[in-house]
Amino acid sequence: MALPEWDGELTSVRYDRGTGAWFVIGVHSTRLGPASGGTRAMVYPSPGDAVADARRLAGAMTLKMAVAGLPMGGGKSVIALPAPRAELGEATWRRILEIHAANLELLGGNYTTGPDVGTCSADMDVLAGLTPHVFGRSVAAGGPGSSGPMTALGVFAAIRAGVAEAGFDGVDGLRVLVQGLGAVGADVARLAADAGAKLIVTDVDPARCAAVADELGAEVVGTGAVTTRECDVLVPCATGGLITAEVAETLPIAVVAGAANNLLADPYAAEVLRRRGIVHAPDFVANAGGAIHLVGREVLGWSADAVADRTRAIGDTLTGVFADARTHGTTTVTAAQDLAARTLTGEH
Repeated sequence: MALPEWDGELTSVRYDRGTGAWFVIGVHSTRLGPASGGTRAMVYPSPGDAVADARRLAGAMTLKMAVAGLPMGGGKSVIALPAPRAELGEATWRRILEIHAANLELLGGNYTTGPDVGTCSADMDVLAGLTPHVFGRSVAAGGPGSSGPMTALGVFAAIRAGVAEAGFDGVDGLRVLVQGLGAVGADVARLAADAGAKLIVTDVDPARCAAVADELGAEVVGTGAVTTRECDVLVPCATGGLITAEVAETLPIAVVAGAANNLLADPYAAEVLRRRGIVHAPDFVANAGGAIHLVGREVLGWSADAVADRTRAIGDTLTGVFADARTHGTTTVTAAQDLAARTLTGEH
């Protein structure tokens, strides 16, 4: 496979004929400490797409750790499955986790992983029996449990900061569209509903939509309406690449803040959003609550309350990012990247 240049430190790629899975680990930076990032397991169009995703996500983790002030570097694992996980069977999945653990061991502690799309705390429990280089074990296994609630809390703090920057007096009465109703998206929806938002939801799983609509009185729209449905706040909590420059030109929104990694499909989309006056909370700032939860509890020994307070402070970080972007006439992505760069170089 042909791979483009990358500014990261290491890419590990392994194929296992027995399971048909490709294993990719991207270590982007160990400048602030050992690299860390979740394990994503899903079907990809090609091994090259899996490598590209791991590298993008690892770079975003470097920025996330730096902006959040955590003593860790950025990395990511991607397991490109031969079929959806539900179709693989328990024995095949167990073998995949064993191979993944062996790959982690080869890196000797320079990279530690946790749950991500397609994996969960129970999987981290299995990995922890095979390698010490794991975050995010279940509470029953002595870990801090799912990072989903803290990710959602941080995203909601980002929403609050975004609507304030856009000139709104709080979330009450605003139309908030949540895309993706997994563990994070569903919790964000609940927080928005509790704050008085007029909730709009969408998900590829109709059952999830129906459950959230019943629980919270949300309006359900089709997945194709995500970028065309008029609303005040768009909250992408599915996979990345939603907003291209072309999509950014017509988005009928005032604020975008969500949990999805690599939300922008191309860098120019951020400039289009800035030009149109749409407040954009960069994803690597908005979704840092999960990293704060795992690193704070398992590395730094913080209490649950300390983790929650640090996660809510994501809103303060974004308020500063928005101010810097306005002052210097840049996009919020550039302002947030500059903040991360200052941390990585010891200037912050």
